[in-house]
Amino acid sequence: MPALIQHPEARIIRVQLRQNLILKHLNAAQWQELEPIVEITDYSKGEALEHQGDLAMEQYFITEGILKRVVSNAQGKEMILRFAAESDIDTSYAAWRLKTPIPYSIRAVTKVRVVKLSMQQWISFLDAHPRIKNVFEFELMKLMSEVMAHTITLHLLDAPGRIQRFMRKHAELAGRLPKKELASYLNLSPETLSRLKRRGKI
Repeated sequence: MPALIQHPEARIIRVQLRQNLILKHLNAAQWQELEPIVEITDYSKGEALEHQGDLAMEQYFITEGILKRVVSNAQGKEMILRFAAESDIDTSYAAWRLKTPIPYSIRAVTKVRVVKLSMQQWISFLDAHPRIKNVFEFELMKLMSEVMAHTITLHLLDAPGRIQRFMRKHAELAGRLPKKELASYLNLSPETLSRLKRRGKI
C-alpha cells in the first residue's frame, strides 16, 4: 500500500483526487498536509474493504471502479444500500463517532482503486479544518438521505418504478454494473430485470 507521494502513478491519481466531491474543496496547504498520510490500494472484484462488525475503520476516496455498501443478516441474506464510483467516497465515520462496530460491509463490485487513510487520521484532519468538515458532513447527510430513500423505494414502488428511479438518479452506473448486482440492489431477480429490460424499462 504505497503512499501517494511514492506511487508511480501519483500524478494521475492527484488529478483524479481533485475531482473528488470532498477533496476538491482543499486548498494547497491542506493538500500538502493530507498527501503524506494517505495510501493507494487496489482491490479485486468482490474483495471486502470493510466487514460488517469491524472496529478498525478507514476513509475511502474512490479513483477507479465501483464499491457497494451491503448489510447482511445472520442467515446470510444481503441488501445493497448504495453504490459509489469515481469521485465519490465511502466511510465508516458515523460508526467511529458513535464508537460502535461498522453496521455494513464495503465491497468492490469491480476492480477498484482507492486512496485511503485511517478514520482517526481523517477525523484529526477534519477537526483541524472546520470548513472541510462541514463539506464532508453535509455530503454524509445527503448520502444517508439517499440510502433511506432507496430503502423506502423498495417498499413503495413496483419493479418498473424502482428501475425508473435508478435510471433517473444513477444513469451513469446503469451500463457498468453487473446485472446480478443491479438486480440485487433493486430487490429483483436477474431474470425479472432482463425481462423488464427487453420491454424497454431500462
